[in-house]
Amino acid sequence: MATAAAGKKKALFTGGCLCGAIRFEARAAAGKPHTCSCKMCQRHSGALTVAWVEFPRDVVAWTGPGGAPAVYRSSDYSSRAFCSACGSSIGAIDDAPVVALLLGIFDKTNAAELIPTSHSFRSTRPNWWHVEAVKP
Repeated sequence: MATAAAGKKKALFTGGCLCGAIRFEARAAAGKPHTCSCKMCQRHSGALTVAWVEFPRDVVAWTGPGGAPAVYRSSDYSSRAFCSACGSSIGAIDDAPVVALLLGIFDKTNAAELIPTSHSFRSTRPNWWHVEAVKP
């Protein structure tokens, strides 16, 4: 007799960089969807605000011909990930078993669980820049 949990499929998220060398699949619920305007995120992405979502490292598979993204050690606890071929920002690979991916690299960005629920570092965004997530 099959249980309800056994029949339930895990969420599948896919995406990749601009040139397609770095591709990923994440088979799990998205965690901590949020936006951030800290200076490190701004410099990493070139944007005033980035949108992130986190996954446990063991559910993220790098499936593109480029394998795993290149990394730059950006702090005592994390490395910023990017494509060494096209330069696309991918996200952050933390020392904790977490991979944080930028929402802009996802193939489909309309999933309700990707909608940011909080915003970090409002004080470092320009006063004229307003960020608001509105659930449909």
